[in-house]
Amino acid sequence: MRRLILLAITCLTINNMLANTTANFSWKSATIYFVITDRFCNGDTTNDVNYGRIVDYGTEQLNAATFHGGDFKGMLQKAKEGYFTQLGVDVVWMTDVYEQIHGWMTGSGSINDFPHYGYHGYYPLDYTQIDKNYGTIEEFRALVDTLHAQGIRVMLGANLNNPGYPTLLDAVQYGFAPTDITEEQAAQHIRTWSYDQFFANRHQWKGWYDRTWVRMPDEGWDEGNPLTATVFGMPDFKDESNETVKIPLFLKRKWKAEGKKNDAWVNPSSRALRKDHSWTPTQYLIAWIAAWVEEFGIDGFRCDIVENVHLENWQQLHIACNEALRKWRSEHPNDMASAWTDDFYMTGDFDCADIDYKADYAKAGFSSMVNFYFPKRGDLDGIVYTWQAYADSVARYTNWHPFSYLNNSYHRDADMDNMIDCATTFLLAPGVVQIFYGDETGRTLSDAQYNVDSDQAFRSDMDWDNLNHELWLHFQKLGQIRRANSVIGGGLQRTIDAHTCIRYNDSDTLLIRLEPSEWKPISVQGLWQDSTQLIELYTNQTATVKNGKISFPYYQKKVAIIKPLK
Repeated sequence: MRRLILLAITCLTINNMLANTTANFSWKSATIYFVITDRFCNGDTTNDVNYGRIVDYGTEQLNAATFHGGDFKGMLQKAKEGYFTQLGVDVVWMTDVYEQIHGWMTGSGSINDFPHYGYHGYYPLDYTQIDKNYGTIEEFRALVDTLHAQGIRVMLGANLNNPGYPTLLDAVQYGFAPTDITEEQAAQHIRTWSYDQFFANRHQWKGWYDRTWVRMPDEGWDEGNPLTATVFGMPDFKDESNETVKIPLFLKRKWKAEGKKNDAWVNPSSRALRKDHSWTPTQYLIAWIAAWVEEFGIDGFRCDIVENVHLENWQQLHIACNEALRKWRSEHPNDMASAWTDDFYMTGDFDCADIDYKADYAKAGFSSMVNFYFPKRGDLDGIVYTWQAYADSVARYTNWHPFSYLNNSYHRDADMDNMIDCATTFLLAPGVVQIFYGDETGRTLSDAQYNVDSDQAFRSDMDWDNLNHELWLHFQKLGQIRRANSVIGGGLQRTIDAHTCIRYNDSDTLLIRLEPSEWKPISVQGLWQDSTQLIELYTNQTATVKNGKISFPYYQKKVAIIKPLK
């Protein structure tokens, strides 16, 4: 009974918080939760194996990059439980939902010590339908609608640079390359197989992307020029091409063979896009990607390897997505998200980007680049000076802001032994902050850390039976404070000393003190008059200003967040 009462109080508190904060949402100060769908929560075990894929090779190291079962039903379950709202999340960014290559690619390149599948969404095969491992169209719609109803925006990934690798299994299933093996043999991981040798023989292929779509080895790739270089040997779309092309034969064969039996996974807004148009390769890609915005009201994209694509094409994607979002909003007047007026949001990965303003990318529709350099040691001494630079950046530009992370899909950078302090420095930072799934629960590395490509270990499964509750509650507390006080992420800052700063805007003023001492007064002279009642938000203690100072009997987690009690 006590648990039910506490849950009811928590839900009421969260609902009140949503009512107060959703209307004040700004992308400039958003808290984003980045989740690899396949690794988050398995809500439906019946969709774990599809397309002839093998998901279990016997050991965790060999299964480093197989599909693990996470799906939309699992995410929906957690959304309904209030998992994201309890974290104070404004945006859920999930990995690309598009159908992925069916087969495996060589893990660790030429070493090929494990099979690497497209579980992470970076290896698209078919942009017009959902990968069956994630769920159906209607399951995805239910997830997006639920998140929207909770005041949470939804981001996906977008990639204009390359399709997924051509694999043995896809070659056998769609007949675009001679293999002389069966589908069952192609599904098995072959340690001695060479992707480079397979790919070099494309002159024998029929029906895959031809040289009107992708750059071929004999066309003089310049690895020093990102606009013509390949990324990890992936096929490179000719995004600079003005030549109209036809849809590759393998996709037409695929769609014909699937017929109506795949309707549950086909994006309805993509159906008219499954035929030849007088379009360039990039125009097809933009239309296919924007169709997801038109169908579901997706609010933003994280764009992959942006420097490898011409800016005018990113700009065209931004225009198309804004048009698609406006159409979705007009056609769904009863949906809470139809009332939102913010433009479609785009951020991107530009190698080793900082918070520096990129005017050309801002003009192309980007509002940020993922910031690689946020401090990740949890050092409370002097972080306020970093915050000052970030707050100045937020204030300086109307169309640009920092977008920071502790860990992400490719970088396990944070000090995992000091995540309490890391979370404090991070969730009180100005600009956008991106939580990587499991940062809040102490998710550990998998045995993939012993592979040559140890990065796969960063993408271990959420272990729902083994959560670091102290850390989780700290993320929740700070996340809810951040969401309820937009001045934290979006306000101006005045730095007082190495542990103290003030965040303020036209309607709100808030003081942050790191490593406060119990009963040691904190000066608020010039901020609040004597007799003003203040609240310390982390502990919910109240006190009254006396002689220009405020003091509280105790603090938690080495932080005090103080503002007037209203």
